[in-house]
Amino acid sequence: MRDFVRRVESSTPPDRDRALDALRVLAIVGVVLGHWLVTALIEDSGTLRGASPLTFMPYLAPISWVFQTLAVFFLVGGVVGAKGYATARARGTTYRQWVGARMSRLFRPVAVVLAVWAVAAVAMLAAGVDEKTVRALFKLVWSPLWFLLVFAALTAITPLVAKLHPLWPIAVVLHIDVIRFGLDGPAWLSSVNVVAGWLVPYCLGAAWSRGGLRSRATRWSLLVGGAATTAGLILWAGYPASMVGVPGAEISNLDPPNLAAVAFGTAQCGAALLLLGPLRRVLERPAAWAAVTVVNLSAMTIFLWHQTAMMAVTAIGVPASEALPGLHTMPDSGGWVLARLAWLPAFAVALLICWAAFRTYEQGRKGRRGSRVVREQRPEQAAEVRRV
Repeated sequence: MRDFVRRVESSTPPDRDRALDALRVLAIVGVVLGHWLVTALIEDSGTLRGASPLTFMPYLAPISWVFQTLAVFFLVGGVVGAKGYATARARGTTYRQWVGARMSRLFRPVAVVLAVWAVAAVAMLAAGVDEKTVRALFKLVWSPLWFLLVFAALTAITPLVAKLHPLWPIAVVLHIDVIRFGLDGPAWLSSVNVVAGWLVPYCLGAAWSRGGLRSRATRWSLLVGGAATTAGLILWAGYPASMVGVPGAEISNLDPPNLAAVAFGTAQCGAALLLLGPLRRVLERPAAWAAVTVVNLSAMTIFLWHQTAMMAVTAIGVPASEALPGLHTMPDSGGWVLARLAWLPAFAVALLICWAAFRTYEQGRKGRRGSRVVREQRPEQAAEVRRV
């Protein structure tokens, strides 16, 4: 282990912002833990269906404030996209080549998980599994993928939005919400917010890449202003307290993102920017940086397979004579929450198995070459492999 940590440390370019990688890891880990805590599979008349503890225990909404970290992911994406495109242009790389490489890295592992689950769905149907059960399981896999489509769209239009001020998409979200909730406008109009809402943290990331958002006053303004706006919208404007979708709820802050989700995301971005200094100090420790590197290189694999890991553990427990608490039981009590916390290590082990089986589809040939570079301790080539 010490030798591995030393190799990672020696192959890291001196000018790499390690805190940026740490923020991406925190965002992915937050989403994974959030899904594991607020998603349950229960049996209903011989059919499995999804359920959420937030339906039965709305007072647990603050959990979603901690684990709904998508804004941080888009913040980092804005930095990486803007810097990556600027670097590509400086090297003479065409837009088509740059965006093609980005889309390949993004969707290659997506194609694998969808292919595996397509085969699994056919096999389950052929074995006589109820169609509603298969649909519920498959939905848990593909429903989180919506944000990848948005991320891909924002990446593709990076040259157009790299210098866009975040106030413009905020204004779009505000007007859409006024029309939707205040004037009883058509529901389809809110689909505009799917792009506009996530464009806000993406633009903040692009601004950060250009040298903006450096002062602590600006970062505190994002945090405090976003948090105060979110609280006001929840307390006095009727927006839901949960920052994730709740089955059966009339309004979701996230589907599509509304003004509350945007304000909350802005506060998260402010908090993330304020954490940069402490994160950089922590990541000066080689062991901490090695751990971040391992997760960061497989972040998409972890995201794509975390629901499969949860379902695999649930399926293994099905033959038990009684429903296992926190795994098959109704998520309607504090006891379920405690039991679900106890299952998290099992989910993590299952995810580790998925990671070992499918991580190469994310890293591709570059990832394998990068591993050789680390072993051979050639930092200048490792920097080239991992360059944004």
